[in-house]
Parts: sequence; C-alpha cells; structure tokens
Amino acid sequence: METGSRLSDRIADSILSMIVVEKRFLPGDKLPNENILSQELNVSRTTLREAIRILVTEGILEIQRGKGTFVREDFKSANPEGLSALSSAKVKAKDLYEMRLIFEPEAAYYAALRATDEEIQRILTLGAEIEKRIRQKEDRTQVEQAFHKSIARATHNEFMNQLMPVIYEGINKGVTLSRIHDEAVQATLVDHKILMDFLKARNGEGARNAMRIHILHAMEQLPME
Repeated sequence: METGSRLSDRIADSILSMIVVEKRFLPGDKLPNENILSQELNVSRTTLREAIRILVTEGILEIQRGKGTFVREDFKSANPEGLSALSSAKVKAKDLYEMRLIFEPEAAYYAALRATDEEIQRILTLGAEIEKRIRQKEDRTQVEQAFHKSIARATHNEFMNQLMPVIYEGINKGVTLSRIHDEAVQATLVDHKILMDFLKARNGEGARNAMRIHILHAMEQLPME
C-alpha cells in the first residue's frame, strides 16, 4: 500500500511532468484550482497540497495569496533546495561526476528492482523526451533532472532523494559542457536507451552497469577540470 508521503512524492512528479514534459504549464502560468487538479490526478486535496508544497520547496511552484498556485517565472534558473552552497562555490565537474559515479549506478540497481510499473513508465517517458530534445537541439536540463530524480525516487529510499541536489549540479554542468561536444550527446542517446531497456526488464545488474558506463562515457568525452 502506498504511504501518504510516497503518494505525495508521486503526485509532485506527475505535476512536474505536466510542466516539463507535456508543457501544459509554462513559467508564470497558473495551475488549475484544487478541485479540478485533485480530480484529474485522482487524489485528495490534502495529498495535492502536500505535493504542491514539495514543488514549492524545490523552487518550481509558488503560491500567491488570493490568486492561486503558479509555475515560478524563474523556474528554468531556480536551483533545487540545498544547492546554494554548491552554486556559490567553484565546483569541479570531475568531482561532481565522481560523486555521480558512486551514487547513481546503485540507484539504478535498486530502481530496477523496486520501482512500480507507473514509476518505470515515468522514467521511460522522460527518457523519450530527452531524446526528442537532443534531436531538436533544445535545452534538456530540466528533463534530465526529472529523469534522474525519477530513478532515485523509484529506489524507495529517502536518503537517496536527499542527495539529488548534488546530482542536479552535476547534470547541469554535464549538459552545459556537452553543448559543444556532439560525441558526448550521441553517447547519451545510446546510453540512455540501454539503461531504460534494463530498467524496463527489471534487470538490476544491467541497469547498474549501464548507468556506470553512461557516467564514465561523460567523464571521458567532456572536459573535466
């Protein structure tokens, strides 16, 4: 049975998908009122409010008193909570990628074993959106964040979720560096497909190795200061 906190996390991911993947709501847009959105998502208003609170904390939504809930105008540049120290410091890409190498292969392993069918589908949908944005040469930073966050959430381990701000910073640096390195972008397409195939097949060892290879490819192909 899904706990209240886990359900609100899932609903927060669904709302984020509406913003990032479906583009139903753009920066500055107002979300539907509680009754409409809770009915669409098939959850109570209490769960919806908790999900909105999560996205407010992460700098994605804001509540304007007397007006409603809006996607933040500065959503694209908003940092997830806990990134302020990293953002103000000069962090080496190599250090961030080493942290990802320690963390993300294991997250992929546990996600493959523990994810619900719905969580797997969300990861696959976000992966397809990343591929589309790469092929259309559009910014994929937010979708990459949502993709890796969905994998971490699918581990059903709350401590893994707490490490996501560090992972976000590594993803941001990687996307920025890869804009001028086409080989790295093409490797991302191939690596993501292999990773998603293993996740879909519930193959933990395969997912772990695919994620490790994906990060090692980036470390080899991108300039790591």
